[in-house]
Amino acid sequence: MAVFPRRRLAAVALAAATALLVTAGCGGGDEADGDGPVTLTVDVFGQFGYEQLYQEYMAAHPDVKIVERGTGTNLDEYSPKLTQWLAAGRGAGDVVAIEEGLMVEYKANPGNFVNLLDHGAADLKGNFLEWKWNAGLTADGKQLIGLGTDVGGIAICYRKDLFAKAGLPTERDAVSQLWPTWQDYIATGERFVAAKTGASFLDAATNTFNTILLQTAGNTSGYSYYDTSGNLVVDSNPAVRQAWDTTMDIIDSGLSGKYGSWSEEWVSAFKQSKFATIACPAWMTGVIEGNAGPAAKGKWDIAKVPGNGGNWGGSHLAVPKQSKHQAEAIELAKFLTSAKGQIGAFKAKGPLPSSPQALDDVAITGATNAYFSGAPVGAIFGTGAKSLKPVYMGPKNQAVRTEVENAVRTVELGQRNPEQGWTDAVTNAKKAAAK
Repeated sequence: MAVFPRRRLAAVALAAATALLVTAGCGGGDEADGDGPVTLTVDVFGQFGYEQLYQEYMAAHPDVKIVERGTGTNLDEYSPKLTQWLAAGRGAGDVVAIEEGLMVEYKANPGNFVNLLDHGAADLKGNFLEWKWNAGLTADGKQLIGLGTDVGGIAICYRKDLFAKAGLPTERDAVSQLWPTWQDYIATGERFVAAKTGASFLDAATNTFNTILLQTAGNTSGYSYYDTSGNLVVDSNPAVRQAWDTTMDIIDSGLSGKYGSWSEEWVSAFKQSKFATIACPAWMTGVIEGNAGPAAKGKWDIAKVPGNGGNWGGSHLAVPKQSKHQAEAIELAKFLTSAKGQIGAFKAKGPLPSSPQALDDVAITGATNAYFSGAPVGAIFGTGAKSLKPVYMGPKNQAVRTEVENAVRTVELGQRNPEQGWTDAVTNAKKAAAK
């Protein structure tokens, strides 16, 4: 899911992170089952939408009990713990989610994971988009680390009531026509700000920066912070600088509410109607509904993203070798990533399937979302999903991304000017990559 690394809800995240720490010493693989059902622990972050799928699986497999950890946890909290558990050889779940931006890093130590090719996974290759399947393979193609869950897709989710208050169109097609480019999006934001609705135009510059970067990289070089040879190119890849400059224009125009993504303030801003738009990969719809709550149902809708498509987010499910129940964990991972599993997750929380069969299913193509004013989410996110252009993520992508987004944040908060922020972004990204 996202990343990004989905990637990831702060009040919930704090509780979830605490739970992860408490259970770290007795992770899924170390749990004694006695004579009862085999207990499988599934480690996730954000919202994967597996709750109903677990119930279905346990009903069909009465000898299996499933426990999920980490729902709602920020990726920046989840990933270090998973890394520690893998290095220690204990503590990780029997099935673990790996965000797309971290896959290259985990594939550098394939011995930590079960090779799914040794357990019939090769027969499942056609169940995934080709690039999604390949992303789970080691460089030599001899080991499959993980089976794909979702892809991101990108749209813009917006508050119809705030658009109406600002005198802007509210119908999704008309809203989409407001911003064929990011400069048009900025111009629309300036109109919104001028209307003095009491809300900001967007939530946070970092979310928008990441969207622009992944979109631009996907439509040009095919990589962002690292080139496909694993070289850090944060200061030489035009896609990074272009995303930075456009985001600086957004900040300079006063469009951001400056709500730090995944913070308590950000979560509260949803409930208090403090911003009108948010960069919105498919998995974000579940986050919005969870944060904004039932009172906002029908006030949100979904429009096209400025520019030309893009992809943000997506994950894989892997089985650590430390699991004491590898065979059962592998079968669960296969079920959750099957077309049926991916459709179920989409219905529950919105993550867009990476399975061509799921994408062609009427459950996706005809899907609407009542919370988002009946928006045809299947058509919005699913159309073109098969032709999404993946962006290569390098060995320290998450650490580098964090430093660059931190630099964006300092400019957003007025602590640095754009060029000072850019210097910090490059300098700190290089330090993160060197660790």
